[in-house]
Amino acid sequence: MGLKTAVVILNWNGIQHLTRYLPFVVEHTDLSLCDVYVADNGSDDGSVEFLQANYPQVKLILLDRNYGFAGGYNRALKQIEADVYCLLNSDVRVTPGWIDPVLRAFKKEPDVAAIQPKILSDQDWSHFEHAGAAGGFIDRYAYPFCRGRIMDAIEYDRGQYNKKTDIFWASGACLFIRSKVFHEIGGFDDDFFAHMEEIDLCWRMKNQGHRILFVYKSKVHHYGGATLEYNNPRKLYLNFRNSLWTLYKNYTGSMLGWVMFRRMSIDTLAIAKYFFTFDFKNAGAIVRAHFAYYRSKPVLRRKRKELKQQVKVRKHLEIYPKSIVFQYFLQSRKVFTDLEKLHHAVIMEAKRRKY
Repeated sequence: MGLKTAVVILNWNGIQHLTRYLPFVVEHTDLSLCDVYVADNGSDDGSVEFLQANYPQVKLILLDRNYGFAGGYNRALKQIEADVYCLLNSDVRVTPGWIDPVLRAFKKEPDVAAIQPKILSDQDWSHFEHAGAAGGFIDRYAYPFCRGRIMDAIEYDRGQYNKKTDIFWASGACLFIRSKVFHEIGGFDDDFFAHMEEIDLCWRMKNQGHRILFVYKSKVHHYGGATLEYNNPRKLYLNFRNSLWTLYKNYTGSMLGWVMFRRMSIDTLAIAKYFFTFDFKNAGAIVRAHFAYYRSKPVLRRKRKELKQQVKVRKHLEIYPKSIVFQYFLQSRKVFTDLEKLHHAVIMEAKRRKY
């Protein structure tokens, strides 16, 4: 018996993306085996009317307002029965056979809770896309990066990451996840609204002993920046605030205070960089993110206490033990394979000292 699968596209005033990309989802998805949903976050641009008139085979979930990525998906997925959810951005071009390799991996490896396909740019098919690329990782201060994308350095896809492998986080642009796991860990954190919520979700999964996999035989193309451009101050604010929240909630080491101090210090360098290049809006966005973090500390302490009781695995080899910011800007390590070699050397040295 196959895994019942639901592709769920969250939409908010994205009729232009539905018009362009939904036809590929319908064409390349076997609708006799997989349901396709659009969960609408209270759009007022004619999205719902467009879907009702042109895509009767697509099921609609209508939410009363914009709950953001996190809240929207939490509310929509409670209404969908399936073994596997595929959370798919509205600006993703899927390819023929995109679901089959993922479902085969789920069947073969029952301890895998989530899977990400290869995500290439829809604007330049020869390169990876910023949000996910060939699988996500974080450094010890919760700065995210990917195989194929570190900071703003995006690699050409020459098959260098064509290997099924464990990763730390899977991109919300195209995230396959077992429904049982999603609901057991409480879904996304509604407070995040948008950005970094999938990293928080994946970190919670990793702390509970679940595996997350990259499956290169499944491939999609992501336009990117559909809601907010990558350097938009609002996006920068959410990324920095939510990253701080994620680190505080999920860090399992014994030096949380020191790690948070170092993280805030590195953020301060980013503020200075924007300030001295006269980009005051983005500098201010990070400052606001820091204030929001401090205001949220009482709530974060409660969440951290609750999550701490659920931790089964405290150490993760997928967390890079150094600062990705320093490696990128000071050591010019802008390709994942360079980090991978250094990371391997650090792990080997740690094992030598231990044994």
